[in-house]
Amino acid sequence: MVKRLFRRKFIHHILEEIDIEEHRLHRALNAFDLTILGIGAIIGVGIFVLTGTASARFAGPGIILSFVISGTACAFAALCYAEFAALIPVAGSAYNYAYATLGELVAWIIGWDLILEYIVASIAVAIGWSGYFVSIMKAIGIDLPVWCSHAPGTVPGAVINLPAMLIVVFLTTILVIGIKESARLTGLMVLVKITTVLAFILVGFSKIDPSNWLPFMPFGFKGVMTGAAIVFFAYIGFDAVSTAAEETKKPQKNIPIGIIASLAICTFLYITVAAVLTGIVSFKELNHPAPVAYALSLIGFRWGAALVSAGAVAGITSVLLVMLMGQPRIFFSMSRDGLLWPSIYKVHPRFRTPYLAQIITGAVVAGFAGFIDIGTAAELCNIGTLFAFTIVCGGIAVLRYTHPNIKRPFRCPLVPLIPLLGISFCVGLMLSLPKITWIRFAVWLIVGLFIYFFYGIKHSRLAKKIKYSTR
Repeated sequence: MVKRLFRRKFIHHILEEIDIEEHRLHRALNAFDLTILGIGAIIGVGIFVLTGTASARFAGPGIILSFVISGTACAFAALCYAEFAALIPVAGSAYNYAYATLGELVAWIIGWDLILEYIVASIAVAIGWSGYFVSIMKAIGIDLPVWCSHAPGTVPGAVINLPAMLIVVFLTTILVIGIKESARLTGLMVLVKITTVLAFILVGFSKIDPSNWLPFMPFGFKGVMTGAAIVFFAYIGFDAVSTAAEETKKPQKNIPIGIIASLAICTFLYITVAAVLTGIVSFKELNHPAPVAYALSLIGFRWGAALVSAGAVAGITSVLLVMLMGQPRIFFSMSRDGLLWPSIYKVHPRFRTPYLAQIITGAVVAGFAGFIDIGTAAELCNIGTLFAFTIVCGGIAVLRYTHPNIKRPFRCPLVPLIPLLGISFCVGLMLSLPKITWIRFAVWLIVGLFIYFFYGIKHSRLAKKIKYSTR
């Protein structure tokens, strides 16, 4: 029984499966597309919302250091992701990496964990998008009725959050039509939000008052670490680049470029924005739903606040698009392996996208986004992502031991040092999260194990292959 739980897929078998014509996805993305997708997934709620709230509540000006710590943890994980993605360029990301190195049970756990990460992140981002959209409509003189613009229980008279649902439906339609079309839309949104971020930096730099940076760590180093665990949500997304590996031209070369380039660009922008934001106003003023826009309005740049709000909508739209893109490819890969129901594993005959998995994801996210207020979404996403990063880093160390001579198009440097540092940073950040987050995460994993032991283990295609080959 134990051997069944830890049976591994051979890497050459994984690569053979993606060449089956009936289920082949369309390879259309290059390194630039992937970098844009990565930036599109990373820059959004984190830079426009969490930077201010985490500073005011936990880290003070030390939020700059919080971003450095989170970015460092991501850098270690990104190098491990890049080696795996170049070696195993298939949909499924960390799920397939774990399947090839640590066995089926660990692969199931990480796949189920990624489902939590992407769905909850998508719900939270959709709700955040709706809030900014309603604010912009109000600013131009259009007051949307409360009953159709808020989730039940959030404000009196609220019935449904229609903007959140409609944006999910729209982006799901784009994703069903094609990955290249999705990349083009993401590119447009990225251009808008990068322009917005750079404009904020240029405007704010001249208004920095160094006294606002003192005391640098008003809540101590513990506050900085808690801030790092919270703003880690800002980095969620670079791993989504690896989920598009099966739709990438020359993935062995382009996936590592997309992962590392997008993370490097976003880390630089995050640290710079955090420094400018805490330099132009006191951190005590930043506990606001839109801290970047609010800070500009406090120093007299009301036009800048309006620009930031527009950029935030564009930024959050691109994040939601990439989150909605990543989730179905996890479903698709797990279904292909027999661990989830086979109806999910279908490719559109014309668009060559995993359309059923995409539609299911869109329906679930739209449903929850329209009717709930998800206050702890960032924490749940963070623990799920940190757990996935930990498994990926561990998987690289294992793979170097079990397959030392396999051809690697990209090699993570300084193994096992880099993977061990990645594991240490990620576990440290996980331990900084509230206890209730751990309880919710444990409940989710227990539900997943129930599904695996009552369905997945019996229908595993790998189990059938092993059984057939031993006859």
